[in-house]
Amino acid sequence: MPRRSRTLTGLLLFTSLTLTTAGIAGIAATANASPETPAAAAGTHTAHTAAYSMPGMPGMPASTQASGDDPDGDGYIMADPPVTGVTPSTKVPPSAYFHEFQAKCAPTHTAPDDPIVYPGQPGKSHDHTFMGNTTTNANTTTASLEAGDTTCLAPGDKSGYWMPSLFNGDQKVLPEGVQTIYYKSGVTDYTSVRPFPRGLRYVVGSPMQTQDEFKNLKGTVEGWECGDSFKNYNFPATCPARQDVQLNLRLQAPSCWDGIHLDTPDHKSHMAYPVAGGANYNSCPADHPVALPMIEFKMAWPVNGDMSQVKLASGAGFSFHYDFMNGWDAATLDAMVTHCVKGGLQCDPHGYDENHPGAGAVLDGNYELP
Repeated sequence: MPRRSRTLTGLLLFTSLTLTTAGIAGIAATANASPETPAAAAGTHTAHTAAYSMPGMPGMPASTQASGDDPDGDGYIMADPPVTGVTPSTKVPPSAYFHEFQAKCAPTHTAPDDPIVYPGQPGKSHDHTFMGNTTTNANTTTASLEAGDTTCLAPGDKSGYWMPSLFNGDQKVLPEGVQTIYYKSGVTDYTSVRPFPRGLRYVVGSPMQTQDEFKNLKGTVEGWECGDSFKNYNFPATCPARQDVQLNLRLQAPSCWDGIHLDTPDHKSHMAYPVAGGANYNSCPADHPVALPMIEFKMAWPVNGDMSQVKLASGAGFSFHYDFMNGWDAATLDAMVTHCVKGGLQCDPHGYDENHPGAGAVLDGNYELP
C-alpha cells in the first residue's frame, strides 16, 4: 500500500474521528501564508483503510478512492508549503464588536455526490444541495473549482459549499435566492486571522451525530429556528404558517488549522475550534495554532406549518452537517480578510461597513477587486 511522508500533530496521533457514508465536508481555501520556520522532520505512516469513529457513533470504512487532489487515495492532502512555527496568539487587540464579512451565494444544483468523502464516486452519497460553484460534483478538485463558475455575488468566490438536501415529504425544498455565509474571527486576536490555504477542505458536524451531540457541537448556534421557536435540536413539530416564516439554521465551522494538512481521512482532524482561555478570551489550541476565518452558514428554507414530514437526506434534523471546499481567488480573499476581519469591521459582500464609511470598500460594484 502506498506510503507517504507526513508531519503529524499530537491530535492525529491520538484521535480518529467519524468518516461516514454521508457528505462530510472540507473547507478548501486560498492562502498566501508561507512557513514561519522550516517544516519539522516528517514521519511516515501507511495509508489508512480502517474505520474512523467518534464516541457514540459507529465507524464507517474510509474511502480509498484516488482523486486529482489525493492521487494515492489515502485521505491525506498536504499543504505546500506547510505553515509551521506558529504560536497561538495571546494578543488582545483594540476592542471591535465585529470582525467579519459576508459571502452571498445561491443554490446551484442537487446531486448524490460528495467530492470530499467520496471523490470520483458519483451517486455514492446521500443527496446534497450545492451552492456557489456551479461545477461541483463527485470529480471536483481544487483546480476544477478554480476553472468553474459561481452563483456567489463575488466572482472571486468559486468555492463549493454543500449540505444535505431538505425534503418535505417527497418534495425537495431548496433555499430561495442567495444565502448568507459569514467569514469571521473565532479568536480574540482577530488581527491574527489568515486567509485559507489553497486546497483546504473540511466537514462541519456529522450525519451520524445524535441529537445531544448536535446540541453540544461547538459550532451549533440556537439550533433550528422558525417564527418565535428557537433552540430546537430536531425539526420542530410545527412552525407558524405565515408567509414571512421560514425554517432557519446557523452552524459555525472550526477555524483553527494544524498548518500541515489540507485534508485528513476523517475530514476533521486537521481543524479545531478555538478554546476558551478565561475572561471571554478565545485562542487556537497549541496543536492547531493557525487562526483562519470561521465560516458560519446561515440558511433559510421556505417551509412552515406542519413540519411532521420534514427531513434531511441524511436523516433527522440533528444530522445536519456541511462541507466546504475553497475556490476563492487568493488576492480577493486576502483583501477581504485583511480589510474586514483583521480591520475589525462588519462588512457586506462588497467589503463595506456602512457604520464605518470612511474605511471604504474592498470590491467594486461588480464585486471584483478594482
